[in-house]
Amino acid sequence: MLETDARDRVIVAIDCGRERALELADALSGHATWLKVGMTLFYAEGPAIVDEFRKRGFKVFLDLKLHDIPHQVRGAAEAAARTGADLLTIHGLGAGAMMAAAREGVEAAAVDGGRAKVIAVTVLTSIDEEALAQIGLTCSAAEEADRLAALAQANGIDGVVCSPQEAAHMRELLGEDALVVTPGVRPVGAALGDQSRVATPSEAIARGASHIVVGRPVTGANDPVAAFDAIVAELVENL
Repeated sequence: MLETDARDRVIVAIDCGRERALELADALSGHATWLKVGMTLFYAEGPAIVDEFRKRGFKVFLDLKLHDIPHQVRGAAEAAARTGADLLTIHGLGAGAMMAAAREGVEAAAVDGGRAKVIAVTVLTSIDEEALAQIGLTCSAAEEADRLAALAQANGIDGVVCSPQEAAHMRELLGEDALVVTPGVRPVGAALGDQSRVATPSEAIARGASHIVVGRPVTGANDPVAAFDAIVAELVENL
């Protein structure tokens, strides 16, 4: 894998306050291509933080996991897309009409024919079979992910968020053009934290992920830039 391609495949999750977020963005400028804005940062800072990252040249993955009635999600997806975010998340559990509404929302916000991409969260990487059983689902995490992925594709969604363990099957199920974004990625030796279904960066990409999301192993490192560059080097060496 070429280094430029490897850098474009790694999304750094920035889940902290504004001051630290901008410090990390400034440090990673020229190294990372993508930054992820999750609920922690967006709820504190609002759309302005997306603009701050875009001014620094980053693509932005706005990970708000929209999940509501179709009318609300259509409006929320349109508003989220108008922040300038390149990629948005919705919850697959919202069902088909909600997912179709999200697609309508980003299309309404399209500029010059270009629109934000939408991906559906299947099963969170912190969830295992025991957790699924707590909410009344007796299938495996992989089976649930398959069901929601097929529903997402049928309703115009651009891809999915899934664990690295499901990435290979998602690629087979959804085809080569689908986005398959995998959190739960941990470099060798990194702490698992609250993740249950994980893989190394090169394992996740080899299994079919289009992009991997890495947070604390980069942002919590003593040298975030060196940690990011080490992930890129792993991808270049092994793929």
